[in-house]
Amino acid sequence: MKGLKPATVEEYIANFPEHTQELLHQMRELIRSNAPDAKEEISYGMPGYKLNKKPLVYFAGYDKHIGFYATPVGHSEFAEEFSKYKTGKGSVQFPIDQPLPEDLIIRVVKFRVKGNLEMKK
Repeated sequence: MKGLKPATVEEYIANFPEHTQELLHQMRELIRSNAPDAKEEISYGMPGYKLNKKPLVYFAGYDKHIGFYATPVGHSEFAEEFSKYKTGKGSVQFPIDQPLPEDLIIRVVKFRVKGNLEMKK
């Protein structure tokens, strides 16, 4: 499958080493359980979620980290908490040699869900 673009999130995750797969599955479950109505898809070559046809969050696996993308508004809201991680414009990197910050991820997803639902009104 190397070199081919994955069609599903399962295919995407399967391309990583076992430990990274565990973290990616964990990230996926945190998102899905806190945004059950979000549509899951591969977007920009990584797992992405949309709610009300608007981007919600994305994640991606790398050699040394799990990238989490909550669009700029999610990152600005949680900038202080993200500051302990390597960040970029609209991204945060969770090192794969550390547990995922589940509580933080859940709060970010819920914040984004609320924002997307408010946009619908």
